[in-house]
Amino acid sequence: MTISVAEAYASGDFVELAFSFAPVGIVVTENRVIRDCNDTFAEMFRYERAALKDSTFAILYPTQEEFTNIRNRGVQELREGNFYWDERVMMRRGGEMFWCRVRGHTFTPEEPLQRAVWSFADISDTRPYQALTRREREVFSLLAEGLTSKEIALKLEMSNRTVEVHRGKLLKKFGVSNTTSLFQSLGAIGTRHIYSASDGTMR
Repeated sequence: MTISVAEAYASGDFVELAFSFAPVGIVVTENRVIRDCNDTFAEMFRYERAALKDSTFAILYPTQEEFTNIRNRGVQELREGNFYWDERVMMRRGGEMFWCRVRGHTFTPEEPLQRAVWSFADISDTRPYQALTRREREVFSLLAEGLTSKEIALKLEMSNRTVEVHRGKLLKKFGVSNTTSLFQSLGAIGTRHIYSASDGTMR
């Protein structure tokens, strides 16, 4: 341990203590490269902390395609309100997939991904991973954000009909009849969850 708990409380300087022992993974990034992370983040992904420093985030995604496609997720929200969160599938060392709840704050709103800090929470206890295609994962994640099929189609650059096909496959795989039941079966929230800077509410 590089920090003494007693010394932190004696001095009143809790910054390193909070970073090191936060119950969620914290990672500081620069242009999607990990500049540093806490032990919680490293343990979540089953890496040594030193092994993740200066590594691209691509190694934590199921495919290079998903790493590329998710790049612009939340960029507009970070520019406008400097806060964003979503839920996505990530990959531990060894190839195990799991669901994470991701929150972000940028230090450079004009270029949101240039310098930012993120928190990662493992939500696999309430949302176990199911074998889905990349597109099904993307569609599910965006449905969980409250987007309509039309909005998802625009974001993923596909037809509304294709989105509905993926949605139908998701419902069939999980044996449910509607999107609300799909979220409930996975322990997800079925409403919008992007922070609105304009009124300070979740929408």
